[in-house]
Amino acid sequence: NFFIWGEARSEMMEKSLAGTLGYERYYDHSLSSYYAGPDWNNIYGVINICNLILKYTPEIDFTSEGEKNQAIAQAYAMRAFAYYTIVRIWGGVPLRTEAIEAYDPMTIQLPRTPKEQIFELIKKDIDEALNLFPDNNFSDGRNKWSKPATNALKADVYLWTAKVEGGGNTDLQTALTAINEIEKADVAVLDNYNNIFQYENKGNKEIIMAINFALDESGEMTFAHNMYMSTVSDVPAYVPQWQKDIVGTPKPGNGNVWRITKLVRDQFTSDDSRKDATFIDFQGSGANQYFTNYGLKYNGMVDDGGIRRFLDDWIIYRYADIILMKAEIKNALGIDPSEEINKIRQRAYGTNFSNHPFTNGTKAANDEIILKERLFELSLEGKRWWDLVRFGEVFNKIPKLYNREGEKYLLLWPISTGTLSREVLVEQTPGYE
Repeated sequence: NFFIWGEARSEMMEKSLAGTLGYERYYDHSLSSYYAGPDWNNIYGVINICNLILKYTPEIDFTSEGEKNQAIAQAYAMRAFAYYTIVRIWGGVPLRTEAIEAYDPMTIQLPRTPKEQIFELIKKDIDEALNLFPDNNFSDGRNKWSKPATNALKADVYLWTAKVEGGGNTDLQTALTAINEIEKADVAVLDNYNNIFQYENKGNKEIIMAINFALDESGEMTFAHNMYMSTVSDVPAYVPQWQKDIVGTPKPGNGNVWRITKLVRDQFTSDDSRKDATFIDFQGSGANQYFTNYGLKYNGMVDDGGIRRFLDDWIIYRYADIILMKAEIKNALGIDPSEEINKIRQRAYGTNFSNHPFTNGTKAANDEIILKERLFELSLEGKRWWDLVRFGEVFNKIPKLYNREGEKYLLLWPISTGTLSREVLVEQTPGYE
């Protein structure tokens, strides 16, 4: 669902070869209460687990006080991340900080809480977590909340509230301080962009926080499977073998349901190493021989039985994302962001970097460049929709939303009729009624 919430409504995706599976509601912007997409039930399940941990863990004896503090810190960080996710999707949401352990309508049925109060809790939880983490280290695999990961969340939250919720320079400075703390940790920009996403290279030094996927332990990434091919026999003869080799073993199922739009693909230059690591065009040499494209960041692994498994980790934060956040913050504060942008471009273009140096310009011009750089760097990583909202560019960059600036309610999601029937005190998102 992070891909659906954070990517699918942007200009990134479009219909492909094998139907739509209902995805058209996202890229066509036809959401309604009857066709609302993922609801918040699972996220509130996570929040309740956090509430249970925060209630009972202080009473448990640990052999190490540091381990106890770390467990509590992770619960605070996870609850903050969960609420940060849903407040951006739906705005004000029910605020639940007490564990639900039995059916009680007085505690279960809650109305929406104003989003300002949700952000207050998020920021408080982040600070509680940071005070409890014993050190700046990562867990093996970098798939549990840590102090650097919580500082990444803090930078993200305060950058959002600075630009979307009126927090201004005060929140920008807080975000910048959090990033400076991250840079003290064991993080690095990998030399090879493609290596970030390889199944065999999970938990590499660019990763700050990821959700772990493992064979026989978790489900697979359905959104990634539905960008992929179902069978080689469906591919036209004009598609050369080297392209098929890049995609590799197919996986039976729904097939190539959606793909990256031409609008996005055409913005990558051929000397940008991120292009070939992000997608592959299936096409021949003829004028009408474009078949489709496949996203490559989540193509997983092939198990011992020869079946492809979409089990890459879902990356929540990585260091290059943080560097570009820093560029965005510095530019908003009137500070030259050249160092950060050029650091990202040096890896992207390698020996061709001299053709792509960034030179500081006006705030507006820099913002346009930073937003595009985030498109190239973070395509398919669940960031694009949030970036467009934060930069105020939703109605300028998404063709399906051109000339719809007056429909600001589209920045949020409707609540499904199923959720409304269960949560009787919750009102529908204004504009979707």
